[in-house]
Amino acid sequence: MLVFTSPHGVSVALTAPSVFRFTSNACPDRHIDAAAAFGVDPARVKDSMAGEVLAEKLTRFLEDLGLPNGLSGIGYDTSYIPDLVEGALPQHRVTKLAPTREPAREQLASIFENAMKLY
Repeated sequence: MLVFTSPHGVSVALTAPSVFRFTSNACPDRHIDAAAAFGVDPARVKDSMAGEVLAEKLTRFLEDLGLPNGLSGIGYDTSYIPDLVEGALPQHRVTKLAPTREPAREQLASIFENAMKLY
């Protein structure tokens, strides 16, 4: 059985597939490189699919590790999304470093909603 000592680390991992789908348009090459670390042949990934391919590989990895199935697996449901968004907005290391643009409330809400269930 896998034991996690940091709920924050788990929540970051559980939102990562959704985040990569959001950020992939800005730098698909970096997302393809990351997918290659999971065994994907970079030559077979189109830029337009980079985020989806990386998200899918990461999701399978998280499932194989036995992580909970998305944010809902650690007790969140969609009613928490407004609070999650408000909590994420002041975290500049997260929002201002996004390779695309600083995500707006609606985009953060979508990221959290898509992270509720991974598999």
